[in-house]
Amino acid sequence: MTRVKICGCMRPEDALAAKEAGADFIGLMFAPESRRRLSIEQAQAVIAALGTPLSADRPELNRAFEGDAIAWFRHGAEALDRLLARKRPLTVGIFEDQTLDEANAIADECGLDLIQLSGRPSREGWADCLRANRPVIKTIEPSPSDGSDGIIDGLVPGTAVACLLDVSHGRGVAVDRAQAAALAARLPVWLAGGLTPENVSDAVREVRPWAVDVSSGVETDGAKDAAKIHAFVQAAKGAAVG
Repeated sequence: MTRVKICGCMRPEDALAAKEAGADFIGLMFAPESRRRLSIEQAQAVIAALGTPLSADRPELNRAFEGDAIAWFRHGAEALDRLLARKRPLTVGIFEDQTLDEANAIADECGLDLIQLSGRPSREGWADCLRANRPVIKTIEPSPSDGSDGIIDGLVPGTAVACLLDVSHGRGVAVDRAQAAALAARLPVWLAGGLTPENVSDAVREVRPWAVDVSSGVETDGAKDAAKIHAFVQAAKGAAVG
């Protein structure tokens, strides 16, 4: 079954709506340019509503997979499932072009479970994932001309535990589904951008991602909408992939 992340939660009621709907992850924005950026105090209130964080607990990872991107990210997906067995939803802090010192400090102060690095490759490299004090989801923005071989060659196993395909950065722009499906057929990927309760079932059937990620697609007038969150989670998890 496809996992679901409700990103850009700003209030405790957003997180609770996501939890009640059956979401697996919620995203809290700390990116400087995001309109959804939270203060430390706001983030702490959202996280507290979900119960005790896993905090600095890290899943055990077999370093023998470091030389094989496909095996590594499959192994990372299994590690995340083990964390989900302990707590659901997990909280993810999203950072863009910020220092790892800042991200780590915020993760500790707020009690985040995971870190997502969504900045430019020139500012956030794969090696930075190793400096994070939480497991990392690394956002990648493939070129339209990239095939799955080219994308996989650009991944660095042994660093992040997951990779998220996103060309949107909160703007509602969809990833090319054929390109995403070719990659998802080989390793577990997260799919973001342009997803809504109305189209996520088709996206899941066509791409077969490990997880889907939504923010603006479950909002009304710029705020999270509990009915849309519920509809999105049900559509994503109910999509038959056969």
